[in-house]
Amino acid sequence: MKADIHPNYRAVVFQDTAAGFSFLTKSTLGSKETIKWEDGQEYPLIKVEISSASHPFYTGKQKTVDTGGRVDKFRKRYAKAESDTAAPAAE
Repeated sequence: MKADIHPNYRAVVFQDTAAGFSFLTKSTLGSKETIKWEDGQEYPLIKVEISSASHPFYTGKQKTVDTGGRVDKFRKRYAKAESDTAAPAAE
C-alpha cells in the first residue's frame, strides 16, 4: 500500500436536522464543526437533511402527493385522444 494517499478514516457524528437524530459511525468525511458525544469526546459533525429516522419509507408516514393534478391532466389528455381516434371510425 502506498503511504499518504488514503483518506483519513475516523469516527464522526451524523446528525439528521429534520428529526434531531444523531449517530456515531466512521467515515472519511470531515467537518469544521464538532460535537461532544455521549462518551465525552468531541467528534466532527456532519449534518444531513434526511436519514432513516425521518425518511417516509422507514417511518411509515409515506404520502402520495398529486402535485398540480397530474393524474387528472393525464386522463383528460388521453380521453381526448381516444375520442379523436374513435370519431373517424364511427363515420
